[in-house]
Amino acid sequence: MIFRGENILEFADTFNNDKACLAYLSDLKWSDGFKCTKCGHDKYTVRKKNLARDCNRCHHIESPTVDTLFHRVRFGLRKAFTIVFEMSATSKGLSSLQAAKRYSISPTTAWTFMHKVRKAMESSQQQPMEGEVHVDEFVYGGKENLKQGRSYDTKKKKLIVAVELAEKGTVKRVYFNKLKDYSSKSLQVIFNKHISEHANVKTDKWVGYKPISKRYNITQELSDNGKSMQQLHIIIHQVKSWLRSTYSWIHKDHIESYLSEYSFRINRSIYKETIFHKLIERMIKAKPYSYQDIIIST
Repeated sequence: MIFRGENILEFADTFNNDKACLAYLSDLKWSDGFKCTKCGHDKYTVRKKNLARDCNRCHHIESPTVDTLFHRVRFGLRKAFTIVFEMSATSKGLSSLQAAKRYSISPTTAWTFMHKVRKAMESSQQQPMEGEVHVDEFVYGGKENLKQGRSYDTKKKKLIVAVELAEKGTVKRVYFNKLKDYSSKSLQVIFNKHISEHANVKTDKWVGYKPISKRYNITQELSDNGKSMQQLHIIIHQVKSWLRSTYSWIHKDHIESYLSEYSFRINRSIYKETIFHKLIERMIKAKPYSYQDIIIST
């Protein structure tokens, strides 16, 4: 079974208890068959209580959540599934404080689990952008103003965005990266991660892009207050509005995680029917990610 759609009532009816969520995880985790992680045997017995697989040879027991991003979720799978649904199928997502109140869990628990979801939302970097791609830098945080150009305010987070356009000029895909500075070395990172060397890239006149043009097909034009790359600047405006309206504060070392969440929804906007299912699949395939992992990575 694949859950399809964005209807919250249908979602609630489908996943009306923890066992239903566990069954969904179980079906996905072993969709290609069971193989014991200890001895490799493929015959098993299902434990009715938690749907764990009990190997018939060595009796190693494996639960549907072990070695996934649902490992050690102690506040209930139904709550966890609903948070995943809200973060994927709804356009604005929610903050950890909102999630904590809505699902009667601690803010730390909500924050940790939502970062696990964002971990699964990260790009695989396996399908680089092609065709027409617009790239520009921007800043977030601190006091906003209308001044054009690059900001060197240390209170602001330096970011770069790449937008791939469809044939009709609409947004097809979006990726972001944090910048240490505006040097070619820093700007190069988003090209290496997300942009094909065959793409037709447009940037503004910033000199930092010139060394990159030796490898990439880059056309540089005057920004004209954002008019030359209108869709890109609409995305920048929208992501800033989303961050300000949803989150009270974001640590500089976690900003890319939040932007991965935004990109995940934008990049799959034409696949909304299955966006929740695909995210659950990713969370099953990903390795466990603990609170300590998140803190240590900062």
